[in-house]
Amino acid sequence: MKKKRFSMAKIRYLAILVCLLAVNLIRGQDDGAKKSMEIYGFIMTDVGYNFNQIQSDWYDVVRPTKLPSYKDQYGVDGNYYASVRQTRFGIKNWVDTGIGELKTQFEFELFGTGVDAGQTTFRLRHAYAEIGKFGAGQTWSPFMDIDVFPNTLEYWGPTGMVFFRNIQIRYMPIQGDTRLTIALERPGASADQGVYADRIELQGVRARFPFPDLSAEYRQAFSFGYIELAGILRKIEWKDQNNDQYDLSGNALGWGLNLSTNVKFGKSDVFRGQVVYGEGIQNYMNDAPVDIGIQNNFGNAVKPIKGVALPLVGVVAFLDHSWNEKFTTSIGYSMIDIDNSDGMTNDSFKKGQYAIANLLYSPAKNCLVGGEFQWGDRDNFRDGWSTSITKVQFSFKYNFSEAFYRKN
Repeated sequence: MKKKRFSMAKIRYLAILVCLLAVNLIRGQDDGAKKSMEIYGFIMTDVGYNFNQIQSDWYDVVRPTKLPSYKDQYGVDGNYYASVRQTRFGIKNWVDTGIGELKTQFEFELFGTGVDAGQTTFRLRHAYAEIGKFGAGQTWSPFMDIDVFPNTLEYWGPTGMVFFRNIQIRYMPIQGDTRLTIALERPGASADQGVYADRIELQGVRARFPFPDLSAEYRQAFSFGYIELAGILRKIEWKDQNNDQYDLSGNALGWGLNLSTNVKFGKSDVFRGQVVYGEGIQNYMNDAPVDIGIQNNFGNAVKPIKGVALPLVGVVAFLDHSWNEKFTTSIGYSMIDIDNSDGMTNDSFKKGQYAIANLLYSPAKNCLVGGEFQWGDRDNFRDGWSTSITKVQFSFKYNFSEAFYRKN
């Protein structure tokens, strides 16, 4: 695997952290003092064995979209792996202002994605500030429910879960255990040009996002847990910039509804569940391919193909159980199913499945060790191909947290 050098941008990134620490460490705890800063995170090492194969950038996770779409696409079965990419570091601040308390969060981890896929490198998770009922920055989308994420070792998480940290401006008229949040989020989408991907006529088609995505959530809390309903609405456009006989411009309305819950069964069990349905919302999902697919429209000589928002359904169902103060178990299943359009290739991703069972042990405060069985499955669109991945993983995790206080 390639080693990646630190860039000047990343050096400046660390320098800012050092300055923040230098400024805030002078604040000590005092009786009746108020928290002003918290430094937190964890160091985590994962080792495991993959009995099958997956695209090499994703060797230490279970992502059905990254499983082979034909036999031996990613080499041979059976690979040992080791990773520290889950390691995380964050800083939270609370600052009194003339109009209320300003809360900030700056957090990163070492799991590379995008152009850094497969690397152990800095990746921003949260850069968010909140004052009163308003917030701005990058954090969890209101369309997702982070409390659905189970107590597992595997990093990527349930394939059918809505999971997206996005840049947003949000308004929170109701705050607390019961809450209402409305946000304008950064738009974005991806398109699959299917069997026509190599046609020159498609090379000049460019995406356009005239409006932000509109998302909202409402959570009603109860003594046994909560129930939450979230929704999203988005406009996706694409413009044909070619000067030819075709007009491939178009647009689609993306929308989705996400119903989620946590239910406590006594003191030892928590059920985490979610059902999501929508169209053109794949980039908000934890593991899904494209938002827009090609549909044949041969009866129209000017627009022989058109883009359509792809429908999907996602399901998450997990049970977290505490055997005692030292041992816990999480077991569950997740699924995503996409309604492909007829212009997509036969080997396009159609359905993903994900299942996990583990046993975790906390030998001492802030320490965790555990073993986990992991399974994933991929079904293609029309060629009959289906493949699975089976892994066992053992992880070692140490949490750290230090709070600093200011006088009232």
